[in-house]
Amino acid sequence: MLRDFVLGFVKIHVLHHAAQEPVYGLALIDELRRHGYEVGPGTPYPLLHGLEAAGYLTREEGVIGGKVRKYYVITDAGRAALAEVKPKIAELVDEVLEGHRPAKLPEPAADDEEEGIDR
Repeated sequence: MLRDFVLGFVKIHVLHHAAQEPVYGLALIDELRRHGYEVGPGTPYPLLHGLEAAGYLTREEGVIGGKVRKYYVITDAGRAALAEVKPKIAELVDEVLEGHRPAKLPEPAADDEEEGIDR
């Protein structure tokens, strides 16, 4: 279960960096390790392929030192997703880490209880 949470953070992290400049697997491994993520080659490559398949990244090839390197660039859909998630991240950090929101969940509205809505 923890791995699922971490992969969500990593996806956002990848989109963030791809919005700054084209990214590639090895550089992402180094960057994620710098932030304390324990990742190896088996993590970023499937994730990059998945983000590409979902339309959030596109792949471009470049030749570096005679070798082909696959770079990933954020798409408009990726930028939109990142823009949509940023306020949610800020709210989550505010509530979970900063403690600025009430820890207690709000009571359900009377209409919800009458209609049997389970939220």
